[in-house]
Amino acid sequence: MPWRIGRPFVAKSAIDICPYRHIIEVMPRAATSSDVFNAIAEPQRRAILGLLASREHPVGDVVVALRLTQPAVSKHLRVLRDVGLVQVRRDGRRKLYRTNAQAVRPIHDWAGMFERYWEKQLDRIKKRAESKSRSTLDPDDSPKGE
Repeated sequence: MPWRIGRPFVAKSAIDICPYRHIIEVMPRAATSSDVFNAIAEPQRRAILGLLASREHPVGDVVVALRLTQPAVSKHLRVLRDVGLVQVRRDGRRKLYRTNAQAVRPIHDWAGMFERYWEKQLDRIKKRAESKSRSTLDPDDSPKGE
């Protein structure tokens, strides 16, 4: 019988969707505040960063714009601030949040590798489609002057 740390693994039903559940539960998960990549793994945090990229906003504006609860937005902003992706400044009693462009740079650079890959892929697809289109054109259908 497989063992988990401290207790035996017992399947909940005869059909187990994830037979390796006992392994997954034992593996530690990186903290969301450990680095920028873990922080942006959450889609709502990426949405917050996108909203704050254009200009700074107070928490209330983020709540309304993204239709999230205030505690959730505050928690996400805290994580983003802890890893340096968001900066905060006081304006009287309000706190205004904005994206820290310098901290986003490593993400941009990393994603840039894939952008170059996809551009090459799309260029190859375009060339293949154009050559296939030219080869299937009927001589009578070709534009004048060619």
